[in-house]
Amino acid sequence: MKLDLIFLHDKFGKTFEVGLLKELAEFGTYMDVEEGFVLMRPGGYIRTVPILLSGSVKIVRSDSEGREALLYYLGEKDSCAMSLTCCLNSRQSEITAIADSQTQLISVPVSKIDEWMTKYSSWKEFVFMTYQKRFDDLLAAIDQIAFFKLDDRLIALLKKKSTQCGCTVFNVTHEELGNELATSREVISRLLKQLERLGRVKLSRNKVELLDIALK
Repeated sequence: MKLDLIFLHDKFGKTFEVGLLKELAEFGTYMDVEEGFVLMRPGGYIRTVPILLSGSVKIVRSDSEGREALLYYLGEKDSCAMSLTCCLNSRQSEITAIADSQTQLISVPVSKIDEWMTKYSSWKEFVFMTYQKRFDDLLAAIDQIAFFKLDDRLIALLKKKSTQCGCTVFNVTHEELGNELATSREVISRLLKQLERLGRVKLSRNKVELLDIALK
């Protein structure tokens, strides 16, 4: 799909001025990626920055032993603060970005990121708002770890997934959920069975359904 001004104006007309929309059409690249597609890996240099049109991307950080912890999700009209930071400072990526569902996005070359900061006030505001949203996400993640039990954190994660995808049934393994919460598959399996007995989730092979009682 080729980006055009009408499409971009429909999506971002209330966010970006016309001049920026024209440059986004000229220099941006449309991408349609499948669930599980890796957009970014640790150690790589950031060549482009994503702006999501639809779908969901999860940002995770790994330790030296390969264990992962979920940092935040990206949804519609979101961009990645970690990507912006790395490209503006020519740093290597410290995170992994994975499409959590079928995702459509615009890939923006890093050469334009800094240029647009001084050229377009709407882009500068967008970047600052991106930092603020991700900072709020990280504070929420710290609060979850510090003040909530693991079963509450698991429900919170499932609710976040529901918000991101607009669905209540997730194709996800217990191991993947364990990775996102920095715990083991066995612990997640035990908690999910407890939640199923409480009528908050319904389990089937590689699927978890979040029931109405858990959404309240």
